[in-house]
Amino acid sequence: MMKVIKTKIKDLLIIKKKIFKDKRGSLREIYKENVLSKKFVFAIISKSKKNVLRGLHMQTTKMQGKYVSVLKGKVLDVAVDMRKNSKTFGKHYKIILSEKNATSIYIPPGFFHGFLALEKENLVLYSCTNYRNKNSETTLKWNDEDLNIKWPIKNPILSKKDKNGISFKNYKL
Repeated sequence: MMKVIKTKIKDLLIIKKKIFKDKRGSLREIYKENVLSKKFVFAIISKSKKNVLRGLHMQTTKMQGKYVSVLKGKVLDVAVDMRKNSKTFGKHYKIILSEKNATSIYIPPGFFHGFLALEKENLVLYSCTNYRNKNSETTLKWNDEDLNIKWPIKNPILSKKDKNGISFKNYKL
């Protein structure tokens, strides 16, 4: 059973799922086309240790919609609306995704996305509506003052790319 929940940001959707458990373990559906009719062309898994922050990332051409689920662990997932004609342009949405809460998020094209890993080991599954285009990737500064994202950490573990993200003010659509 899956339930789609609308957020205050248009087209940004939360998908709650049921976990079926028995003495052998558990089973959880990740995606059903008849619940969320999006075409995903590829999927990737990232593995992150605690306090790793990945993001905020977006492709500027051939933008991707992303369906994000946590297979193991727990993350604070953040999406920033950068659709220029959106009423919520520059606003962000945060949610805890975990293997225990069986919650996923669908982030439409035109959003920066990132997450903070909250447990010892975190496996995050991304299903994407477009292929990755390394040449069109842009990174927004994770702690940009104008975004006002309240992260529960001051000094996360960052990649070189994420340390050098651009400011919201300097981002050009």
